Amino acid sequence: MPLSFSRKRKASPFGSVVSGNHHLMVTAFFLFPKMLYTETMFTPNTKLAAIPKITPKYQKLLDKLGLQTVQDLLLYFPFRYDDFSKVVPISQDYVGQTVTIAGIIQKKKLARIFRRKMTIAEIVIQPASTRGDDRSSTRGGDENNTPLKAVWFNQPYILESLPEGAAVRLSGKLEFKGRTFSMVNPAWERAERTQTNTGILVPVYPETKGLTSKWLRWQLKPLLESAQQMEDTLPYDIRQRLNLYDIYTALQQIHFPENQEKLLRAQKRFAFQEMFLVQLKTLQVKQDWEQNNSLAIPFDEELIKNFVSTLPFKLTNAQRKASFEILKDLEKPKPMNRLLNGDVGSGKTIVAAIAALQAMQAGFQVAIMAPTEVLAKQHFESFSKLFAEYDFNVALLTNSYKKLNGADETRPDLLQNIRKGSIELVIGTHAIIQKDVKFENLALIVIDEQHRFGVAQRALLQQETMEIKDGVAKTIPHLLTMTATPIPRTLAIALFGSLELSILDEMPKNRKPIITKIVPPTGRQEIYAFINNEINNGRQVFVIFPLVEESKAMTEVKAATTEHERLEKIFPQFKIGLMHGRLKAKEKELAMQAFKDRKTQILVSTSVVEVGIDIPNASVMIIEDADRFGLSQLHQFRGRVGRGEHQSYCFLFSSSVGNARLKALEENTDGFAIAEKDLVLRGPGQFFGTIQSGLPDIAMEHLANVNLIKHSRAEAQNLLKADPQLKKHPALQDALLKFSEKIHLE
Repeated sequence: MPLSFSRKRKASPFGSVVSGNHHLMVTAFFLFPKMLYTETMFTPNTKLAAIPKITPKYQKLLDKLGLQTVQDLLLYFPFRYDDFSKVVPISQDYVGQTVTIAGIIQKKKLARIFRRKMTIAEIVIQPASTRGDDRSSTRGGDENNTPLKAVWFNQPYILESLPEGAAVRLSGKLEFKGRTFSMVNPAWERAERTQTNTGILVPVYPETKGLTSKWLRWQLKPLLESAQQMEDTLPYDIRQRLNLYDIYTALQQIHFPENQEKLLRAQKRFAFQEMFLVQLKTLQVKQDWEQNNSLAIPFDEELIKNFVSTLPFKLTNAQRKASFEILKDLEKPKPMNRLLNGDVGSGKTIVAAIAALQAMQAGFQVAIMAPTEVLAKQHFESFSKLFAEYDFNVALLTNSYKKLNGADETRPDLLQNIRKGSIELVIGTHAIIQKDVKFENLALIVIDEQHRFGVAQRALLQQETMEIKDGVAKTIPHLLTMTATPIPRTLAIALFGSLELSILDEMPKNRKPIITKIVPPTGRQEIYAFINNEINNGRQVFVIFPLVEESKAMTEVKAATTEHERLEKIFPQFKIGLMHGRLKAKEKELAMQAFKDRKTQILVSTSVVEVGIDIPNASVMIIEDADRFGLSQLHQFRGRVGRGEHQSYCFLFSSSVGNARLKALEENTDGFAIAEKDLVLRGPGQFFGTIQSGLPDIAMEHLANVNLIKHSRAEAQNLLKADPQLKKHPALQDALLKFSEKIHLE
């Protein structure tokens, strides 16, 4: 059954960067495009350094992008396309539209504005047909013999390639002012050239300084023929079944598509290929994982019932179901590998505690790992309280903390007790899996907020859990990973196909929904008065700022510091804390602890505020510039309040009051529904973070396509059943090996 999906277009964040002498090379490529490559036949494995016209300067730039061979360059895909395919005569019918117009250069001139340090290159073209000249590819003539003026700012070298009398194609927005047709900074090329920059769907590539899309197009066009020698990763029968292009056709159409339909088919082929590799990899990981043995932990129903009956709240049905699934997994001699996917406040900690209790009561050790010291310390306090009535030793092990049952401990003593097995529960950061930490009989590892560990760290974590040192030979621990970011089921299956899924999609009955409001600039004072009232009633307040990109980290610090000072003037009667990404871990910990201990009433923070941090007394969350966050992230911030008995509020400060995206958050408290909406609005790359997933952009863009994921999974299962080691598919085996180096899936 063929696959289909629609494509989202993105706006380009890249400008065109051309070096001072670049026009000389431009002229050479422009006038003699075929001469550059016909002397030598290149193969996909040819080094780019061996191509005469790719100078050392360009080799360095390509190397920076990880492009070293012809095949690497062929697999460097455009991220959007300029639609210049509408070729029209000069006419008022097309004013305001992006079109391509062909003609003969009548005159040209270069003007310099010294005061503004600016040059203006200008040409005037006449439609080719009015000169009786058929060198252009214009469709139809122009009865009125109307000229068109084209101007380029600060690109004087363009005129060297555009002599008077030459036939040319121009692509851009057609304007008409003062009885003159014009285009500003249009794309251009000589009409005798094969269409590469005009008259077609023109590919735009991710650029780097000194390396433009135009230059990349000139390189790629003649090199595409070498794709005929590439081995196709996708087996022929799968391509036939799903109506997918072969590799050569797909590469032609992804770089220089003949039309939108063929472009979509090419994108579909590559999106399927990447997802197919994801599914093969996840199924192999699952296969390998299941080859191992683990300690079988019998389900003690009475123990669990007694524990649950002592809790001050009733478990939700979702918690009961997830707990049962985990307890049944623990009974098996094969290691559990389960993801507990729950909304903020859905009660993952209790589910993990039930699993830990079962393992410890059976005489085994449990390790709980968090991505930060702040979260590890909070877990240590929570689990210590939960198991206060049991005869268990609970330790905290991070780079800064070494505690046993609440008291400070030296690292050597703590490590010795862990090795002897006298500590049943060890809670910490990744310090738990360092080489000097050895267990006696570790049966269960719980990893909290696993998406925060990053791809490389997750790869290490799972590998280390299989190699962790303990006294039980030939077994590995059961593994439970947890996330508080609700991940839509399709995305979870795509990215975590090797894990079993348990979903907490139900909130505890006693939780009051958080009241969420979008606040325009005019409503700020009213909210400040409300805050004053809440704090006077004993509550506390979070104020969150958007996190800017790392290169501007100091700007972020400055913005947070400025806001901190501003709020100190507005609320001189209250203590205000400050937290941002430039603080050391210990400083962040102190800021959070002061807030937790109610020593500060307001905490100003960038988005580093910890997911999972529990401040039951905080009842107000203010998010500045809310438009700059994704819905899922906003929902995560909102979840920092509403964790106690008090009614809580989230105020989204925004300059665009009619923001439909923010409206969705105002009207909805279900994290899974919000995540689905975020997925549709921003795409999976933004939702989950391409860096986090490790997936190429083309696969990320289509992760919301359920059909694509289902087909890729089914085909991967069938193939592995018939050829488990992929011995009959060497090209696929090779592609999977390279793919595995780029990405890790649990």
